[in-house]
Amino acid sequence: MIWNNLELPEQNVYFKDDDTVIYCASCYDILSDLPDSFDLIITDPPYPDQHLEYIGEQNITLDFLDTFTCRQLIFWSAKAEMPIKNHTAIHVWDKQVGCASEYELIYEYNGQANYKIFHGCTANNEVTAKLQYDVFTGHPSQKSRKVIDELVNYASDKGSIILDPFLGSGTTAYCAKKLGRKCIGIEIEEKYCKIAVERLMQSVMKL
Repeated sequence: MIWNNLELPEQNVYFKDDDTVIYCASCYDILSDLPDSFDLIITDPPYPDQHLEYIGEQNITLDFLDTFTCRQLIFWSAKAEMPIKNHTAIHVWDKQVGCASEYELIYEYNGQANYKIFHGCTANNEVTAKLQYDVFTGHPSQKSRKVIDELVNYASDKGSIILDPFLGSGTTAYCAKKLGRKCIGIEIEEKYCKIAVERLMQSVMKL
């Protein structure tokens, strides 16, 4: 199918409109059929040292990132070594949890060399989600909408096409649409695809 001048596979499309395409499938089954025509990748792959229940039996590798030449921002744990080398910068996500020091890293590839600190509460319960004018989706690794907004604005321009191969409950797609970008998301769990679409519909109503 043709979407925003890109030729994309039709199989496993869960949702499609002018701004967003969501595939309900493993990204490893979809990525080889996608063109290297994206402006930015933002994604949060399951980390090896946490969220093991979500990972389940999945064999999580990130080698596919080397096949894309666009700018990339990849969330990763501060407790585990990032398997993909040759990053241009390592940014910090300050989770703003009061007096505690909790953070994750965001590796940048094919981009800037200067590091940045992004501040935003975790969205791991109803209270912290409401602080960001968001909803708690129940996803074990739901990211701060404020941080994703900042990443989108930091690394892309309006009209850019963003890829998120581990879409989760759809924060990247939601923020991309709200900020005037396009997004292709891939998520293996249908329940999270459903939540992502519901969030996109809320975004449309607010716009």
